[in-house]
Amino acid sequence: MIEVFLGLGSNTERDDHLRRGLDALEQLLGPLDLSPVFESEAVGVLGRRFYNMVVGAYTHLPLADLNAALKAIEAACGRREQASPGRITLDIDILTYGQLCGVHDGMRLPRAETARNAFVLWPLALLAPHARLPGDGRSYLELWTSWQGDQALWPVAFDWRGRALSAPELVAEHQARAVSAK
Repeated sequence: MIEVFLGLGSNTERDDHLRRGLDALEQLLGPLDLSPVFESEAVGVLGRRFYNMVVGAYTHLPLADLNAALKAIEAACGRREQASPGRITLDIDILTYGQLCGVHDGMRLPRAETARNAFVLWPLALLAPHARLPGDGRSYLELWTSWQGDQALWPVAFDWRGRALSAPELVAEHQARAVSAK
């Protein structure tokens, strides 16, 4: 079994599409490790704010087959590449696939946004703080604590199948910072 980390995002009917995506991923991969859900400004596309999270799982699927299955889940949730620019029902990206580094089956691994974008790195640091980025060697927690970007990101209340996927202490911390900034 290969450990994978997946980045999920949606900016259209966000709650519904993330839940549908999680249902489909659980059917495909079995038990899932789930980060809290965060809201962020759109990065790389013009559009509404996104809900983002990271999912950890194990798979027996070869990389190309996993990618094809993820694209099928996106399509089942209404994702069409050219349908409505800036409106993304569900985006599922393979962030890491075991310890693979470099280009494999047309994908660069680990995905560059893993260490670059706060909407991936903060949830990943919470989900797997001591796991190490393949090819880099630093833990996700080390990468997050040294992150120097300026992307706006905040935790939100979210649940899936009665399981809270929010981080109340993070929500409280964010609210305290927002109040003190006024």
